[in-house]
Amino acid sequence: MKDVIVSYGEIMARFSPDNNKRFRQAMPGSLNVTFAGAESSVAVSLKMLGSKTRFVTALPKHSIADACEDAVRRFGVDTSCILRTDEGRLGLYFMETGANQRPSQVVYDRADSSVALTPGDAYDWDSIFSDAMWFHISGITQAISKEAAEASILAVRKAKEAGVTVSCDLNFRKKLWDWEPGTSARGLAEKTIRRLLKYVDVIIANEEDAHDVLGIKAGESNVEAGKLDIARYPDVAKQIHQQFPHVSHVAITLRESLSANHNNWGAMLYTCKDGSADFAPLGDGEYKPYQIQNIVDRLGGGDSFSAGLIYGLSGEFKDSPKDALEFAVAASCLCHSIEGDFNYSSYEEVMALKSGSTTGRVSR
Repeated sequence: MKDVIVSYGEIMARFSPDNNKRFRQAMPGSLNVTFAGAESSVAVSLKMLGSKTRFVTALPKHSIADACEDAVRRFGVDTSCILRTDEGRLGLYFMETGANQRPSQVVYDRADSSVALTPGDAYDWDSIFSDAMWFHISGITQAISKEAAEASILAVRKAKEAGVTVSCDLNFRKKLWDWEPGTSARGLAEKTIRRLLKYVDVIIANEEDAHDVLGIKAGESNVEAGKLDIARYPDVAKQIHQQFPHVSHVAITLRESLSANHNNWGAMLYTCKDGSADFAPLGDGEYKPYQIQNIVDRLGGGDSFSAGLIYGLSGEFKDSPKDALEFAVAASCLCHSIEGDFNYSSYEEVMALKSGSTTGRVSR
């Protein structure tokens, strides 16, 4: 039975200061260490919701990488297809959590990681996809190296040959796209990800991704100012579908950043076969985003949305894009209340929020 959801990408060690401290306040001193990466976060979130998941990556052969693999496996995610290599290192990133009008800051240290150096044919894709129904990847993986980009394209091609549904979160990361000298980050991202999207069924993006990777802008939206022209997003999705007519759905997350602690959060899902667009959440029939006024940690919010959408479209809500979207937005809203990248929210908790339970009352 083909019922496994597979994801492939880099997982790293994350270092963060306590209590919103800046790096220069906290160091030298103690930092919290966790493990995370976009695709591993999707795998863990889906497992928390009740799906069967498999995470594919490459890690070096040492005890810290053992702990990294353990961090995913302890949720019940299948890690049997993770490669342990003699070349490469464990990627790192440092997260300084912002507050009020001071934005969060991420510093990457992931050059020459095991995933970046491992060729695509080192993975046994036929075995990986033998029982798979869905494959998820993000644009971050292609950004880290030419080798990882080619491995990603091979992976999605192998997934389609196996009859697997493929989703991709564009996730443009300007700091990472530097592996082709003389080519701009946006130019390299666009020409690489366009090759990948030929094999993708479900595209997930935000307004910045659509513009930076595909050159499509949403009307008068100004992400930096926290202003979104919501009415224009169906047209953005339509333009994406025109460029990639094989795509079945286009999801666009709608984040309005009023401050580091206060975001409005929602999303749109465009169903390509009939050109319909659903928004969530709704209030009195109109789009009314969740007002998240005390964000604990926003990293992983987009990945938890991807996981919720995959859960909905691959199973319980596959015949109802509206319900799948509402589920995904609720899951990602809850993730903003949890420290770290992984979304520890259960199916029951997501359904409660989806059904309108927003007060945060104690559950007894």
